[in-house]
Amino acid sequence: MSVATDTGYSPPKRGSFLDALAPGGKRAFFLLSVLGVLLIFAFPVFWLVLTSMRPAWGVYYVHRGLEFTLGNYLEVLEQEVVVHAFFNSFVIATLSTFFSLTVTVTSGYMLSRFTGKLANAWFGTIYIFRTIPYITWVLPLYFVTQWWGIFDSYLGLLLPHIAVHICFFSWLMKGFFDGIDPSMESAALIDGCTRWGAFLRVALPSALPGIAALSILCWLWTWNEFLFALILTSHNTPMITVVMAQFVSELGTEWNLMSATAVMAMVPALIVAIFGQKYVVRGLKV
Repeated sequence: MSVATDTGYSPPKRGSFLDALAPGGKRAFFLLSVLGVLLIFAFPVFWLVLTSMRPAWGVYYVHRGLEFTLGNYLEVLEQEVVVHAFFNSFVIATLSTFFSLTVTVTSGYMLSRFTGKLANAWFGTIYIFRTIPYITWVLPLYFVTQWWGIFDSYLGLLLPHIAVHICFFSWLMKGFFDGIDPSMESAALIDGCTRWGAFLRVALPSALPGIAALSILCWLWTWNEFLFALILTSHNTPMITVVMAQFVSELGTEWNLMSATAVMAMVPALIVAIFGQKYVVRGLKV
């Protein structure tokens, strides 16, 4: 019999770090944590917005003076290449999301519900391609797009984005379908549904939160992607992430115009993130 049982003594339970703080310590710790997060994430955005509204001579003294202007935004929008780049980025992000999910949803369902040589081969294929850093794809993709005659075109950009999305998001879709009870599909099959009918009528509606979350992540990733846009495009299909770099020249960097372009590029992504946040949270809980 242990000493604790003989004496009636039980050792105190180990508390958390917050329990050891003084009465006002928890509030102070919370405020300091929020302040630290804001400094790390929000302050750079705040500084970027201030820089975008400063005249060219004042970008190195953002914290001094009260000379602010919206002329930087007007000057950027007057450049046709910037407007064209915004349109191209929106089209590429939307199309790549649509076509990626068309393949990814069925791919994730196959990996979740089927076994055999075909499923194992497909899983091994996307696993191998996912483990290879996609920066190593750039040079082969450049030669392939040149050979096929699709360099600097929508198709030349869509194919690499779709490939990357399929390799990564198929795993996530598999996890979503794993969380759905397959007995409902079995009941549909007994009632006379085909496998495709059970997928479309039972599994797909149940996975809609996950699909919505993946669509938002796909769109944001494509909108912010830089490497493929830099290597696989030129003058015909400019992308907004690449156009920002045009403000860097041998004469210097036009920080005010670059910042204005960056702020405008954040707006669509911010809108998608704000309105899609609940779908992302709900989808990741499936």
